[in-house]
Amino acid sequence: MSPPARQIHMNSKPVVIQSEDLNAEPAAWLAERCELVACPFEHTERFEAALRGAQALVIRTYTRVDRALLDKAPALKVVGRAGVGLDNVDLHECARRGVAVVYTPDANTIAVSEYVMALTFDALRPRVFLDSALTNDRWKAVRRELNAPRQLCELTMGIYGMGRIGRRVARAAAGLSMAVIYHDIREIEPDACSGAEPVGREELLRRADVLTIHVDGRSSNRRLIDGHAMSMTRPSVILINTSRGMVVDPRAVAEFMRINRGACAMLDVHDPEPIEPASCLLGIPNVHLSPHIAASTATAHENMGWVVRDVWRVLSGEKPMCPAEILD
Repeated sequence: MSPPARQIHMNSKPVVIQSEDLNAEPAAWLAERCELVACPFEHTERFEAALRGAQALVIRTYTRVDRALLDKAPALKVVGRAGVGLDNVDLHECARRGVAVVYTPDANTIAVSEYVMALTFDALRPRVFLDSALTNDRWKAVRRELNAPRQLCELTMGIYGMGRIGRRVARAAAGLSMAVIYHDIREIEPDACSGAEPVGREELLRRADVLTIHVDGRSSNRRLIDGHAMSMTRPSVILINTSRGMVVDPRAVAEFMRINRGACAMLDVHDPEPIEPASCLLGIPNVHLSPHIAASTATAHENMGWVVRDVWRVLSGEKPMCPAEILD
């Protein structure tokens, strides 16, 4: 049980609130240096009481650091986001108050890119595992049913956003002999793209057999994949989103997938989360929803947890290694 707020104020070590899960080793490392208070943000009264004396806050995906929270944390010096996306942190408000924000931008690159390729295989090469003997007729029928119409080497991987994860996906797709094209708002050094071809947005949407989204959380990316964008894609497109739920218009995707049964949507991130019972994407056979697990590997979680090193740097008066960048 964490100490009450009045005891926190008396402690000589800086107080750090941990509002979501944090791997044991990074948590223990930080606890040696600070007063680490594990207090889930859902426990509103206790969380707000703890915030009053906190110099640092370590979060993951669902703690919202906005003006209302910052008003309750007058001593806050640093927010550590154990992860990549900063959509749940008001960077402008933190900057205005002099609160540093640090994160782990490369912690889950490999995990997410592996998951993108796994989803690609799920869509293109369905598999079945037998737990009993089949009759000869059923054996033949199963083999016919699972006869994949397309091989990866015959298809074009389209990458929307050529950041760390996009580049890793490009390398993997090229290694499987896929043609790879990409679109990004920045100019990317050719050496970083594993031979991928830069194209305009419309060409990306038209040509991609597999369209995987890897954009950041800036407001201009909201509903990036809307009805107009979907209308430009192929009727057999495989749409993969592991970036942010808000970049995809769920109604547009639902309508497209109902009409184009040869297409497929593989969506790991959602807006809101968890998925609501009334979501228009539920119950569509060619829409597959997963519970935000692309980065869910032990290694990625450990990597993300080490944001505590930068939290300690800030508390010690040093420059952090990975400060957050305001995008817009």
